[in-house]
Amino acid sequence: MTTPPNPPRPAAHVSLRTKLLWVAAFYFASGFPFGIATELLPVYYRQRGVSLTDIGLLTVIALPWTFKFLWAPLVDRIGTYKRWLLAVQVGLAATMLGLLVADPAGAMPLLWIVLLAMATLSATQDIVVDAYTIRLLDTREYGAANGMRVTAYRAAMLVAGGVLLAAAGRLGWPTIFVLAAGLMLVLTAISFTVPSGDIPRAAAHGGLRDLVEPLRELFTLPAAAAVLVFVLTFKLGDISLIPMTKPFWVDRGFSTESIGAASTVGIVAAISGALVGGALTTRWGIFTALWSLGLVQALSNLGYWAASQLPAEQSVLYGAILLEQFTAGLGTAAFLSFLMSLCSKRYAATQYALLSALFRVGGIIAGAISGAITEHVGYATYFFVTFLLALPAFSLLPWVRRSVPD
Repeated sequence: MTTPPNPPRPAAHVSLRTKLLWVAAFYFASGFPFGIATELLPVYYRQRGVSLTDIGLLTVIALPWTFKFLWAPLVDRIGTYKRWLLAVQVGLAATMLGLLVADPAGAMPLLWIVLLAMATLSATQDIVVDAYTIRLLDTREYGAANGMRVTAYRAAMLVAGGVLLAAAGRLGWPTIFVLAAGLMLVLTAISFTVPSGDIPRAAAHGGLRDLVEPLRELFTLPAAAAVLVFVLTFKLGDISLIPMTKPFWVDRGFSTESIGAASTVGIVAAISGALVGGALTTRWGIFTALWSLGLVQALSNLGYWAASQLPAEQSVLYGAILLEQFTAGLGTAAFLSFLMSLCSKRYAATQYALLSALFRVGGIIAGAISGAITEHVGYATYFFVTFLLALPAFSLLPWVRRSVPD
């Protein structure tokens, strides 16, 4: 049966406050495995003697987050969102337990398998929660919702890359991985209370058409080519910076407790930035927030460049992390509102997966070679290059403005 062009959204009559609580639950669960992969494990790798080159190459495990659009049509038309969510969360708990036996010092092939499974399941979870959220919200609610979204996501990363990391020095890595799996199962239990999200879907055609139709609709946007290049490049500097930040602090002689404590404070700053960014996006509108907060986000990369020139002191550690995390929260809230505004309700899962794949692909390429580049040129030069990578996107703003809703 063919669905109407604008299918009804789940719980459209529900208050914004209730919607925000659902968004918070979704994105805490979404951010936790990503925090394990990007915040916790790089410190674990370095302490286990993994080289910077190999740490950079391990960012390739982010490929499922980039290519999730390939199976996003399945989420758009098969089963319910709740069933998808419960299945992938149980699988994520299993992969976190798998880290107990996937020691990078002696079982690197097994580590790759576990990490790729974790990334694939996490990417699928992202598809589910993104699709549900887009259908749940009205455009005028995007600013507030994305502030809450980034807040919950960063709170999960705080637990993964701050609390658990700080505890690793006392409890040991095996205990940390067991605790991570246990928390993922708690999140699975919470998901049982979430409404099913069993709503009318886009018509299923089968094969490539389920992917081509949402993509074709994106190309009907005004200045579509400029918009897609902008999506590709807007977060490039920010994403390229991340793989080398934790190894940088390890090599500067900071302990896991110090790095974990600073990361915890940094994620609180990111949460604050997200809330401020969401409020400013609602007040200013998506386009104004996009370029102004995006520019501040780009400038923050220079904080790490400055830190590489300064003595290895606690104030430098906290200052660089606080600046980068707060401004990342500002820019992310505006950028996610922009991405949501480009998606139709009908193809929410597939279109959002396509757009998020675009902004990740450049970062994955940069991340894969980040370790080799850093070993060759040093941290200072690499951090400055990440700032330069953030600038080209702003030249596209005159065309991008034509696709941003009022």
